[in-house]
Amino acid sequence: MINVYISVTNDIVTDRRVSKIAFSLHKSGANVSIIGRKLKDSLPLPKMPYKLRRFKLLFNKGPVFYVEFNIRLFFYLSFKKVDVLVANDLDTLLANFLVSKIRKKQLVYDSHEYFTEVPELVGRDFVKKIWTKLEGKILPGIKYSYTVCDSIANNYSDIYGISMHVIRNYSSCNTTYSGEKVNIRQRDEGIIIYQGVVNLGRGLELAIQAMKFVDNAKLIIIGDGDIKDKLKQLVSKSDLDDKVQFIERMPYEELMSYTIQADLGISLEENLGLNYYYALPNKLFDYIHAGIPVLVSDFPEMAKIVKEYDVGLTTKTSDPEELADLFVEMISNKEKRNIWKQNTKSASKELCWENEEKKLLAIYSEVIGQLTKNISLKE
Repeated sequence: MINVYISVTNDIVTDRRVSKIAFSLHKSGANVSIIGRKLKDSLPLPKMPYKLRRFKLLFNKGPVFYVEFNIRLFFYLSFKKVDVLVANDLDTLLANFLVSKIRKKQLVYDSHEYFTEVPELVGRDFVKKIWTKLEGKILPGIKYSYTVCDSIANNYSDIYGISMHVIRNYSSCNTTYSGEKVNIRQRDEGIIIYQGVVNLGRGLELAIQAMKFVDNAKLIIIGDGDIKDKLKQLVSKSDLDDKVQFIERMPYEELMSYTIQADLGISLEENLGLNYYYALPNKLFDYIHAGIPVLVSDFPEMAKIVKEYDVGLTTKTSDPEELADLFVEMISNKEKRNIWKQNTKSASKELCWENEEKKLLAIYSEVIGQLTKNISLKE
């Protein structure tokens, strides 16, 4: 049996992409392990048919975190029975690359985002330069790699001359939403939902400010992140406590029992670098699979999905009142809502992990085939 080790710097629990990939590889017969890290507010690890391991680190942010994590990861992987190493994003790549070279193991790179263009690196030229140099040294030599959308793949091709596959973050068609369903609609009101990381550049400040001009509706923000406390202060200062609700992050199946009750799903990323500009997030496909219309930023990848399948609207606005008008229109226009909701049904059949999984397994079939070839040559 092929032993596959997947590395991430998050706490694993809410990383849907990694979970789907791990389960797909497990079903194909691989022995899969995921390595992440444990934070003070991490949810308990779920029971999975594959192995989960989290490092508890001394440092959890800044350069020392990345150094500590990669050192721990390097030594951990150096003594494991491993055949295929999977590095998720640039912050796990160095340790995986070194182990792959020293132990002569196959390495796969999964770029969840355009790492050197994340908002956290905007204006931090020195730090960005370090990550870019690391990427430039390692990435061109990696034979097997894939990312989340065409735009990122094309950019890497232009810069490094590599051919990256595209594995999108589609939701599964076979997911059942378990757990007790909590009624999020306290009265006859519209429900606008945002789910995901609560960080800079997600358009949440604008969405909150827009709620000043929206009657008989509530914005529900589900998730955690760096700016959550600031957003709560904004809500309180703006006297919007009855219109904006925060809910802690939760396992996916439980989360979707909330999502399916909403009237509108939003993904209003700001143009803080190419990473957000090329964003094609999990939540967009989760909204579609939940059967709710979507409102997204008019950026290339998200707009392409929304317009092609006609499941909602795109927007360029940065004005709270204009955004409020869109909220009201999308919640109250029954004719358009019926069209959008009907289109989500057909879209979800195409934008389905079970379809994307075939492309994923084709990549790993080549990786494992090459591995088997190498083993046979040694023998």
